[in-house]
Amino acid sequence: MKVLVTGANGMFGQDLCPILEDVGCFVIKTDIDNLDITNPQITDEVVAKTKPDLLIHCAAYTNVDKAEEDLQNAILINEKGTENIAKACAKQNTTLVYISTDYVFDGTKNTPYTNQDKPNPINNYGISKLKGEEAVKKHCKKYYIARTSWLYGHFGKNFVETMLSLKDKPELKVVDDQIGCPTWTIELANGILKILQKPYGIYHICGSGSTSWYGFAKEIFSLQNLQVNLKPCNTTEFPRPAKRPQYSVMDNLELCRDWKIALKEYMDLRPNEVKTK
Repeated sequence: MKVLVTGANGMFGQDLCPILEDVGCFVIKTDIDNLDITNPQITDEVVAKTKPDLLIHCAAYTNVDKAEEDLQNAILINEKGTENIAKACAKQNTTLVYISTDYVFDGTKNTPYTNQDKPNPINNYGISKLKGEEAVKKHCKKYYIARTSWLYGHFGKNFVETMLSLKDKPELKVVDDQIGCPTWTIELANGILKILQKPYGIYHICGSGSTSWYGFAKEIFSLQNLQVNLKPCNTTEFPRPAKRPQYSVMDNLELCRDWKIALKEYMDLRPNEVKTK
């Protein structure tokens, strides 16, 4: 199978591409330098020239807080860029996988969100990603929308590495009233391989189980046997430009392992030079 990956140099893309190659795919890696998804003509030309069987659309505007003051660029990349990809895929009869987010939900539920629940984003990032979902559904018949959450991986800035970099602070406060599903990039990649065997539609690919950011941090330090002065706090004590859903747990239909098991494996695989910093 020939697979084109957008955002191949990003945190997720760098883990996804080798996994695709391991299962026998011919992978076409693209990023901003050779595929500007905001340019419809270039997008058409690249997809028409390569004619992939599958396109996994990882490229995105992901700065949640910055999107509050930069909605124009978030929309340009996450909606218009995705629309360009979707139209190009439709022309070539290419199956599209669009990576979306738990932030399409408002967090007012108290049971895990299913793919039947109606999205209602409460920040600009979530709005832009939902518009991307709508573009995919409008222009493609052969598509998978893969919503994920609290993503971390070895090739990008993420919560795990941020927490470890702060381990020596006299006191470290972490929000305890936002609940979600930590997800390792490897779990997301393997989850995508699983849904390709299923009917087209929307899937939630995230770690099984749930925790707060505080609970996530506590597990990180526990796995490293670190004694950190970690304290829980409320969202009101740690204000951010973008509102976060208080509860964004998603029902993943057992597509991914328990988040704690995945996190332990991630920690065990961290490079030695990172561990010793």
